[in-house]
Amino acid sequence: MGAMATRFDMSIEEEREEGIAAAGRAVQRGRLVIMPTDTVYGIAADAFNSDAVAALLSAKGRGRQMPPPVLVSAKTTLEALASGIPDWARALVEELWPGPLTVVVHQQTSLQWDLGDTKGTVAVRMPDHEIALELLSRTGPMAVSSANRTGIPAALNADDAENMLGERVRVILDAGPTSGPVPSTIVDCTTDEGRVLRQGVINLDRLNEIAAAYDALIRDES
Repeated sequence: MGAMATRFDMSIEEEREEGIAAAGRAVQRGRLVIMPTDTVYGIAADAFNSDAVAALLSAKGRGRQMPPPVLVSAKTTLEALASGIPDWARALVEELWPGPLTVVVHQQTSLQWDLGDTKGTVAVRMPDHEIALELLSRTGPMAVSSANRTGIPAALNADDAENMLGERVRVILDAGPTSGPVPSTIVDCTTDEGRVLRQGVINLDRLNEIAAAYDALIRDES
């Protein structure tokens, strides 16, 4: 574990650049960082570094049966990570990314990563947060889970995130409070019919409004 985390205030311009650079270096070295998103604070690791992902799960007190989602900085990255994406799912992404929508898709079989027991799927999201997108554009896809110990509410500010996970991370990017406790909506896009696995910011009516153009119906199985 070793050194305490270094915290950067994203509201100060010099610290913002320095902090994002430091977080990028930490992630590339296999370390964990805490970053803001458009929903809650997240704890993040290089998605392609299996030791870093294992450290993330350990920090949260999670097992491999709860693999973390992957955050990306561009819609087009989804095509590189996923295969067999239904047209209605592409439409959801086109309309609702960046934003609080997580799509569960079949992963490309060629991907050299180990996120846990994913059963060949991956949950992907593009957050609508400037700091998160800037960091992701430097690091590439990151495994990111809510910044909290499992069973405790997700951190909505850097203080709470640091109190829970500060000893396990190298860098903390403090961008003030996030927009609130409601998480992203998770939609399973691995079958012909979509399924809501977790209700979140985007409601079922909005999803079906988009999917209807493709004669698809998304059901709520949360």
